[in-house]
Amino acid sequence: MKKLDNFSNCLDILKNADFEFANNDDIYRTGVIGQFNLTFELAWKALQAVLRLHGAQGAETGSPREILQLGYKLGFVNDSAVWLLMLKKRNTSVHIYDEDEVDELLLLIRDSFIPALIDLRDTLHAKLAETEEDWNS
Repeated sequence: MKKLDNFSNCLDILKNADFEFANNDDIYRTGVIGQFNLTFELAWKALQAVLRLHGAQGAETGSPREILQLGYKLGFVNDSAVWLLMLKKRNTSVHIYDEDEVDELLLLIRDSFIPALIDLRDTLHAKLAETEEDWNS
């Protein structure tokens, strides 16, 4: 599935970010935050696509918040608090001007958001495999 592949590829790039280097390079910091934003966008869209394949009621349309809440309700998303914080940080990241806020966001990306994104990727691959098994049965 193209949406899941795109999400996985962006996540691989984000996972390989050098957070130590980001401490000393403003352009690199900006790049890591941009990659996080792109990865988040692709993550919720991949979630929506897999929810649709599973016939989830309400997955046809919806905001990122609605799709994440539906994913949590149906067991596709493990930690709703982390995902809602991720959504909030994605929405406000373009308006961060304070270095302390940038530092906080980078720590959240490294310590909380990347692990949650990895969990979602793994769950989506498993859920996609379930739908493929159903088609082949």
